[in-house]
Amino acid sequence: MSTKKDKFSFKDNFYMELALDLARAREGNTGTNPSVGCVIVKNDEIVSIGQTSNQGRPHAETNAIRNAFVDLKGAKMYVTLEPCSHHGVTPPCTSSIINSKIDEVIYSVIDIDKRVKGKTFKILKSKKINVYTGLLKNKVNEFYTSYFYNRRKKLPFVSGKIAVAKNNLIYSKNKKKITNWRSDKFTHLLRYKNDTILISYKTLNKDNPKLSCRLKNFKKFPKRIILDNRLETNTKSYIFRTSNKDNTIFFYNEAKKSKISEFKKKKIKIIKSKTDRWKKFDISTILKKLYHLGCRNILVEGGNDLTKDFLKKKIYNRFYLFKSTKILSKFSEYKEFNGFNVLKKNYKSKIKIKSNFGNDTITLYKN
Repeated sequence: MSTKKDKFSFKDNFYMELALDLARAREGNTGTNPSVGCVIVKNDEIVSIGQTSNQGRPHAETNAIRNAFVDLKGAKMYVTLEPCSHHGVTPPCTSSIINSKIDEVIYSVIDIDKRVKGKTFKILKSKKINVYTGLLKNKVNEFYTSYFYNRRKKLPFVSGKIAVAKNNLIYSKNKKKITNWRSDKFTHLLRYKNDTILISYKTLNKDNPKLSCRLKNFKKFPKRIILDNRLETNTKSYIFRTSNKDNTIFFYNEAKKSKISEFKKKKIKIIKSKTDRWKKFDISTILKKLYHLGCRNILVEGGNDLTKDFLKKKIYNRFYLFKSTKILSKFSEYKEFNGFNVLKKNYKSKIKIKSNFGNDTITLYKN
């Protein structure tokens, strides 16, 4: 396959960087499809841009072609991922590209989807369209880490987070607030970039969370997953009151019939899932089920027990440790995080994020 790796210009890099920014802006909001960014240039001027639509269709290339305000004959297209070449719910992007009379296509990385992989190059070349790959390859590959993981493993990409005070408490009855407002906004950004949030019923009953992204102009309500073996969720909680068959799933194992009826009466989706001898859920089975249900990027916001269990089993692909300079009180009810040793043992790669977070420190651990 031909590349232009050593001959890409400064402008080529600029246009692909813009395409990548477009893809990043839609991350976590494109359903089961990857988020793709596309820029079309003619006579050294940007004449159109496109992103994968919310829920995945239409694709970025089709949107960019539709958005163009000039004749695209002789234009260049910059796209982060190999354009699709197969007939699915929508026609292939290669057909739109060919019909548009675009003269050159530069896509950064090759798709690993077997229906697409390597086929686009041959199709476009056969129509005398110049095709090049490899521009910003490392940076774009990093962006598609979760998508490639989804495709290879047939599993959701799992991120986790926990906030810890200076004295390692994650909860104090006297003062529940641990991190500052900047860190809180970062948490909401994580929610925005994930299509699913998972917690246990213990966290639900203690914190009564909403599990939504409430950033200005970026509101989002990811699917909510609750691990609740006996269906002990507080029925007066926000999540229970706002649950329906589409936005929330409860996993249980040994709940009473009366409890099951209560949940079903409200038309809440409940799924019976196996547990081990310690009454802990088989997480691998649950993740396979969630992938089948369309969940691709899951954020786990657990307490001490759930977080430590996931760390032990290396469930997390990424884990964010928020560390505050606050010291929480131990004079009343409190909970301490005791998962540091297993975190350091199982997650060797880490990146510290300090800028713009005041006195808080966020450390990203990678599996």
